[in-house]
Amino acid sequence: MNKVEKVFANGKAFIPFITAGDPNLEITEQLVLQMAEAGADLIELGIPFSDPVAEGPVIQEADYRALASGTTTDKIFAMVKRIREKCDVPIAFMTYINPVFTYGVDRFMKNCQEVGVDAVIVPDTPFEEKEELQPYCTKYDVKLISMIAPTSHDRIQMIAREAEGFIYCVSSMGVTGVRSEISNDVEGMIKAVKEVKDIPCAIGFGISTPEQASKMAGISDAVIVGSAIVKIVAQYGERCVPHVVEYVRNMKDAIR
Repeated sequence: MNKVEKVFANGKAFIPFITAGDPNLEITEQLVLQMAEAGADLIELGIPFSDPVAEGPVIQEADYRALASGTTTDKIFAMVKRIREKCDVPIAFMTYINPVFTYGVDRFMKNCQEVGVDAVIVPDTPFEEKEELQPYCTKYDVKLISMIAPTSHDRIQMIAREAEGFIYCVSSMGVTGVRSEISNDVEGMIKAVKEVKDIPCAIGFGISTPEQASKMAGISDAVIVGSAIVKIVAQYGERCVPHVVEYVRNMKDAIR
């Protein structure tokens, strides 16, 4: 059983997202270690990018802050390596195809394997183009996480058939951000996936409150929260760690 599969072995999983390097990499390192202790089952680390098309303003601004603090892909790899000396929480990189190509796909995935990154999520790579990444992911045993959205319709089953690790179900159209209402399409999307393959489904985009998390955990295997956490980081800067930890604890309790 690979580490990503273990995430879903003990009931509903909570998956927080933070942007690596926001406000700086020292704080990111503390956040990962303490969120893991607070109950995070898998942690998504965003690699900051100057043109993050899937992101709303909250995460875009986090990307700019991280880049301004001198964050680079190499420094993020070095940080994960340090984290691995103390903590084995599964880690997924959230990135875009451009930074991976610029870095070199083979070198990127090899480094993921070497430092202990378990999965990658690349939202701007459609299913039809995943062959640009999949062979390298397979070679270095890094799970390439597939995403589905309410617009995926007849493609859902095709994506599910080849998916690995878990499926990232985008709950609503548009960019990332906190939403007051989560659409009802998600349940249908998850049903369509499970008809084809018994693979965990995690719901992300727009979840911010324990009530929403609890509701979404009722129809899925995991809840992903990004913007709500990144907002806390933005608000408190270098003093954000205890505030984020408390939030993660509350969210994990809500989905138990």
